Amino acid sequence: MKTFFSRPTLIAAALVGAVRVGLGVLWLHEGTLKYRAHFGAADILLVANSAKSNSRVPGFFKSFADFALAGWPHFFGFAMPLLETALGVVLVLGVFSLPASLMSAFTLLTYWSADQLITEYPVMAALSMVVIAWPLLASRFSATALAEQVVGRKRPDVVVFREPYRRWL
Repeated sequence: MKTFFSRPTLIAAALVGAVRVGLGVLWLHEGTLKYRAHFGAADILLVANSAKSNSRVPGFFKSFADFALAGWPHFFGFAMPLLETALGVVLVLGVFSLPASLMSAFTLLTYWSADQLITEYPVMAALSMVVIAWPLLASRFSATALAEQVVGRKRPDVVVFREPYRRWL
């Protein structure tokens, strides 16, 4: 399957792909930072307890923090660094770019709801929105595109991923 890409389209794909990779690197940094700092249940309980008394935390998050975070701090202490690291790996490789960037935006929104604001989060949110807006361009140079090319060389008559499914990969 041969696809014609004009020079502006290739440049746009390279730029949006770089945004995707940059977002992935930032998530890898967040996840590995938590691993190096031995992030765990105590940190989750700190977030849950601070949500109770913080007037900037919305009521829905206070309820979530009281029920889920305080109820299962060991799970979330393990799951959050794993999620952040997995988002980083998936985004850097370019596999499931659209679902990963949607999960990235959702995760950042929950962090903001908890009033956990750091400098990188607005940048990461903006990068997530770019990948969400142009998922096909974001995955033009990716492991998914490479897999399509490999299969396409062996079986040129086969279209590996058809629209609208391709944008989710």
